[in-house]
Amino acid sequence: MQSDRLNCEGRQIEYRFVQPAADGGRDLVMLHEGLGSVSMWRDFPEQLAHATGCRTLVYSRHGYGRSSPLDAPRRVDYMHEEARVWLPSILQRLGVREPVLFGHSDGASIALIHAATPESDIAGIIALAPHVKVEDLTVRSIDAAKTAYLETDLRARLNRHHADVDSAFWGWNRIWLDPAFRGWNI
Repeated sequence: MQSDRLNCEGRQIEYRFVQPAADGGRDLVMLHEGLGSVSMWRDFPEQLAHATGCRTLVYSRHGYGRSSPLDAPRRVDYMHEEARVWLPSILQRLGVREPVLFGHSDGASIALIHAATPESDIAGIIALAPHVKVEDLTVRSIDAAKTAYLETDLRARLNRHHADVDSAFWGWNRIWLDPAFRGWNI
């Protein structure tokens, strides 16, 4: 399916809606994992929209998918920034009110952080494998992903889903492996 672009304070954000809005209907907003994008959800947004009858928004965060690549390294608080600055801006610009947030991994953490803000108007959260702190197992897995990216076909497989695959991968990988990130938590 074709995605649209949203200009969000100088960033181009890839997004698409699945299914038209129903009168009085609920919106679902899907928040992808650390290496995710609109296309990596495959047909799951359509399945979810069909099963629930909800209009479903799926978008690629800055640095991922067909959104603008990163213009600087991610900071330790990048998930808090996504939850407190960028998610509310995107929802407001696209006219999404009182959604159910459906997040996976980093996306689930962003959903939880956003829900805790006083200005949040979400109706609910579906959080799959959120990070609430940095765990040793996660860091080991992300270190193994670095090796796979350099030594296997992982880069080529991710390249199908990201306009700038190096921005997506290294932006995610470097912050998670930065010693300063070990103290991050929700």
